[in-house]
Amino acid sequence: MSDNSNKCSLIRDVAIFDYDQKLITESKEKNNGKIIMSGILQRSDVVNQNGRVYPKNILEREIRNYQKLIVENRAMGELDHPASSVVELKNVSHVIRDAKIDEEGTVHGQVEILNTPSGQVLQSLIESGIKLGISSRGVGTTKKSGDYDLVQSDFQLICWDFVSEPSTPGAFMLSESKQIDKCELNKIFTKSDKIDRIVNELLDSIDN
Repeated sequence: MSDNSNKCSLIRDVAIFDYDQKLITESKEKNNGKIIMSGILQRSDVVNQNGRVYPKNILEREIRNYQKLIVENRAMGELDHPASSVVELKNVSHVIRDAKIDEEGTVHGQVEILNTPSGQVLQSLIESGIKLGISSRGVGTTKKSGDYDLVQSDFQLICWDFVSEPSTPGAFMLSESKQIDKCELNKIFTKSDKIDRIVNELLDSIDN
């Protein structure tokens, strides 16, 4: 991993997204045909399938910062593994309506499937009972710690994407993607997003 402070890498990790097929039908009946699912998005302080560990305090901070995107209806995600750090509107399939982290460090979320081309494909897969993975996408660096890579404090969460769920354990091993500079980060996070992040960090320092 480069020591250049202006460089970070795209980090993607996947977990199985469990959902109850019966609840899908209930959701459509209650929400005018919309599918809204609840499930676990991510876990902290455990070694995931990519051999990484996300410290709880870092995920707590990122979930807090992510609330701004949820409130502004910008918490979108894509179908499949994009190679870019930018969420492409033409590939958007869903939007996160709620994301919270509990005392154990597990991130729970509520996801609405959108009526977009990718969203229609995702809905068809869900209605067919296809097992899916939920993939976090962010930028930052990692540091080797024993047998795993520890995500560092410069990590910034971008979104969660839906991906295929392989039957082979460990099949989600992904190499780090291209390095990303600050110019590309400016395409992801607006000036308002950055101000909100700074405010949250100040509030954290006061609380601590």
